[in-house]
Amino acid sequence: MTSPAASALDTPALCLDLDAFDENVRDAVTLCQLQNIDWRPHAKCHKSPIIGQRLIDAGAIGLTCAKLSEAEMFAAAGIHDLLIANMIVGPQKVARLVELRKMADPILTVDSLEQAEPISAAMQAAGLRVRTILEVDIGLSRVGTQPGEATLKLGQQVDKLPGLELIGIMGYEGHLMAVADQEAKAMQVEQALAMLVEQQTLLGSHGLQCDLVSCGGTGTIHLCTQQPCITEVQAGGVIFMDVFYREKCLVPGFREALTVLATVVSRPTPERAIIDAGRKSLNIEITTPQIKGRPDLTITRLSAEHGQVKLTGPADSLRIGDRLEIIPGYGDLTIMLHEQFHCFREGKVVETIPVAGRGKLQ
Repeated sequence: MTSPAASALDTPALCLDLDAFDENVRDAVTLCQLQNIDWRPHAKCHKSPIIGQRLIDAGAIGLTCAKLSEAEMFAAAGIHDLLIANMIVGPQKVARLVELRKMADPILTVDSLEQAEPISAAMQAAGLRVRTILEVDIGLSRVGTQPGEATLKLGQQVDKLPGLELIGIMGYEGHLMAVADQEAKAMQVEQALAMLVEQQTLLGSHGLQCDLVSCGGTGTIHLCTQQPCITEVQAGGVIFMDVFYREKCLVPGFREALTVLATVVSRPTPERAIIDAGRKSLNIEITTPQIKGRPDLTITRLSAEHGQVKLTGPADSLRIGDRLEIIPGYGDLTIMLHEQFHCFREGKVVETIPVAGRGKLQ
């Protein structure tokens, strides 16, 4: 990004190539539509009502949210079909969920009766019902009911609660995203999602409604969309892509639309450069960020406000004041560090989009 418009930006700056973004969105919608699967992209990556609405305009049926506060933000912006892929616990959040239900049509996720009963009571007191799904543990070993009897029992209990409307199940195959052997990965994803579909069959055989079967992260989107009986996928980071999804998950197609623009601020040795983007601008824990178009440059360390770059090419190929485009190692944990996207088309800044959900953790 060497255009005069980019040069006018102060750094570090979070940049979005809208042409690549639009192509990624079109490809995600097409991938889902070809398999007759709905796309409910996760919004934890972009945290932006503006972007969320553009995804819906392009064909998404709604959004997936990581936290109740995200759902509140999107509902206030007019986006009402919201799956909250997290457990809502505590009187403060239950009261807020009731208020959210008055203005939107969220989907609640539970894996325990202790979560479900207080919400049902609050919804009933308000004269409301909230759509509800069960999360099933299909191998991630995070949250979720155990497949089989435990899932059936909870489904039967939830179905009897007057403030809840049981509509389906979800599972997350995130433990399989970075399986290196692609044949093994495909087989393991198929097995994990077959387990999820088995729970749909089990619930249905006992007269429980289970029309919605939701799953799918970006690292497995190309595999999840091939599985029978899946009704929707939640993959959201596919709209941006990053080093993790490209190199660790080996997701085919799509384009790296997101970069962080940084400036070289020091050249202490011929082999070392320092940039003005550190851990407060980039995330390094999941996967190390890469410098776009410069295979001779490697980010070796990030401190709070400094990034260390190793040069393997000529020392004079990088000078103080030069700008570098950095592809995030993991977009979700990079975007939340910034206040806005600087959006480009054909090398020109055309708009800025606030990261409005930054800090919405409750």
